[in-house]
Amino acid sequence: MSSLKMPKNYWKLWTADTVSNLGNGVSSIAFPWLASALTRSPLTIAIVGLMSQLPWLLFTLPAGVITDRFDRKKIIIATDVARGVVTLVACAILFANRSSFLHIKDPTHGYTGGSATFLIGMMMVATFILGSAEVLGNNSAQTFLPDVVEEKYLQKANGQMASAESIANQFAGPALGSLLLGISIYIPFLFDAASFFASAALIALITAQGAKIINNRKESNESATQLFTNELKEGFRWLMGHEILRPMAYTLGALNFVSSLALASFILFAQEVLHVSIFVMAVLGTAGAFGGLVGGIAGPKLIAKIGEGTTLTVALLSFPTLFLLGSLVTRWYIFYILVFLEMFTAVIWNIVTVSFRQTIIPSQLLGRVNSGYRFFGWGSMPLGSLAGGVITTISAHYISREYSLRLPFVVAGVIGLGVFLATRGRFTSERLESAKSHT
Repeated sequence: MSSLKMPKNYWKLWTADTVSNLGNGVSSIAFPWLASALTRSPLTIAIVGLMSQLPWLLFTLPAGVITDRFDRKKIIIATDVARGVVTLVACAILFANRSSFLHIKDPTHGYTGGSATFLIGMMMVATFILGSAEVLGNNSAQTFLPDVVEEKYLQKANGQMASAESIANQFAGPALGSLLLGISIYIPFLFDAASFFASAALIALITAQGAKIINNRKESNESATQLFTNELKEGFRWLMGHEILRPMAYTLGALNFVSSLALASFILFAQEVLHVSIFVMAVLGTAGAFGGLVGGIAGPKLIAKIGEGTTLTVALLSFPTLFLLGSLVTRWYIFYILVFLEMFTAVIWNIVTVSFRQTIIPSQLLGRVNSGYRFFGWGSMPLGSLAGGVITTISAHYISREYSLRLPFVVAGVIGLGVFLATRGRFTSERLESAKSHT
């Protein structure tokens, strides 16, 4: 399919998503590096990460009702603006404290001010608010895509967006973030705020034809709270009644749990075990970008060749294998290869599962069912981050610091192998095609 066949509204959405992800890529290195300059505690750093993930557990379900009730385009714009404002406030606070971060390139001596408690608290509050807005905005964006692109083009569109997100979020963003951090601590956050405002402006340019408004509110004597609850239950029941989507949500939850567990203190693992500088950290981030790019481009062809079911089976085995190998690595360039493969696998998993959801879920339920799916699939991430931080902190009392930072990868790999064994045969191509034919 030629890209010329894609509607103009799609390219506006694609551009907005890419710009926003470029800002996210900048902050993806700025936030962890800032945290590691303020504290060397694995548990504290894990909690900072947990705060950005906690909204997926708390707000995913109500976000689905909101997505189905209101204009999805306006929701995306509002959440982008909200994230821009919050990031701008964080930027202002860091600007006021910039003289305490004159040696930010060396995280062990990156902060020379007084107590770091206020700044750590600011990070936790900011990441929680940003995560909350992301839950609503991300769910709306994913359910908005079928309004913009015809069903037969969904896999292609999801692949293109996944590739662009990887390049912006994990290649260009981190590299730019390391450069901006070298100038001053607040500059990356200023850039991130600008990217959110730019994304909102681009989404606003999408015409009304590409932004359907789904209003499920009916004439009823029920209170607003009762109606909201019943609408939420309707989507949840649909998900729980689907013989493939339900276990797929559970499986994604298990995968994201082990991933968050392994990466809870990754910034410390990278600095102390792999001995990376801020520049090498940015280079390491490009591995995910290249993996995502290759996965987004080659993924649809690979999936068509080996089948959707085989693709998911290979992915389920690859994830834990790569985590176990990661626990043994001592050189950052070897870890680079593993991250490339991990992201390639994640993208082809997403191409299959996201397109599957967008195809089989009724449009009027898409936001609520999608949010229910993400409640299980993404709500496990804060639990994984907490588990990873606790494992590293406790194990450091019994084994060396280095091995305590490696241990979460081992635990994640073992649990991941259990997930693979428990899900074998559940997601075959035949079962997926059968589900599509009955929609």
